[in-house]
Amino acid sequence: MLAVDDEPVNLRLIDAVLSPQGERVLTARSGEEALELLRTADVDLVLLDLVLPGLDGYEVCRRIRSDPATAFLPVVMITASGQQQKLPALQAGADDFVTKPFNQTELITRVRSLARVKRYHDTIARQAAELAAWNAELEQRVQAQVDELERISRLRRFLAPQVADLVVDSGGAVLDSHRRDVVVVFCDLRGFTSFAEATEPEEVMEVLASYHAVLGELVFAFEGTLERFTGDGVMIFFNDPVPCEDPGGRALRMALEIRARVRALSERWSRRGHDLALGIGVASGYATLGRIGFEGRSDYAAIGSVTNLSARLCSVAGPWQVLVAPRVLADLGYDVVGEPVGPLTLRGFSRPVAATAVEDLEDGRGAELRDAQT
Repeated sequence: MLAVDDEPVNLRLIDAVLSPQGERVLTARSGEEALELLRTADVDLVLLDLVLPGLDGYEVCRRIRSDPATAFLPVVMITASGQQQKLPALQAGADDFVTKPFNQTELITRVRSLARVKRYHDTIARQAAELAAWNAELEQRVQAQVDELERISRLRRFLAPQVADLVVDSGGAVLDSHRRDVVVVFCDLRGFTSFAEATEPEEVMEVLASYHAVLGELVFAFEGTLERFTGDGVMIFFNDPVPCEDPGGRALRMALEIRARVRALSERWSRRGHDLALGIGVASGYATLGRIGFEGRSDYAAIGSVTNLSARLCSVAGPWQVLVAPRVLADLGYDVVGEPVGPLTLRGFSRPVAATAVEDLEDGRGAELRDAQT
């Protein structure tokens, strides 16, 4: 409690009445001193004399009400001036009015009543502050989730979905350079260069869009990692960054399904006079994988002779051929339906490569799985 009165005897009397009730009483002998105390002390109620040196009780009360920090602080006016001062006191913002000499029981009762109201107000204010803090925290969490979703969305434009998810979960550690045994599939269109030279750009882009749509759907369906598009050339690898069972089988099933779906597209293209076919190369081996690029733009890439072998097999594949390196077939654990091709002399390789043109997996496994995927 803050008691404000210019008469020390009155302040001692108020303290004598309220202290035994468990109240701690602060005192001030002027309006200016009272306002200064209110800026530094935690006060629950003000007992304010009307007649004070300097600022009178009315002005002190008005200033208490005008300050947001004390606007709801209970104020009890105490005066010997009689009832005629009650209305002006209430108009100045007082909550109650006590005349001198005051009845001690009445004063205690009024103080307790107003202190209870103050506690209710403090509780409401505290709950409002807690609610505001919870709302702010919720907004931060929602914004963090939105930022994370936007980050994942941006990553998915350049990275395979599983790579994007791992990047977010690992804080980017998954992009650090490492080695792993992977199966690489390389696809490109036969006759695309001459087609692009003789065709309007808009039609070229339309053909590429339909071709890429088929590839993208199947890459995700078979859980491969799309490394890059280079026009009509596409490179996909399996077993990284997420290890998978039977990566060679997945790669071959995907390659066979890509060939079937693109062949259906080519029939539509041929009706428009476009002679396009597909060649595919599949190889396996160890590669170095990780992030390449520069600040603001990077890709997740596989580098090594296995990627070159896949690309070279693709380049020598005939229309609609799926050429597969021997190591891929050796690791399958089951046979394929196909014809040996080679040995092939490939650019960048000192030894000939004995490849196989695969038509299907043993017992129609490729067709069965392709039906399940689609």
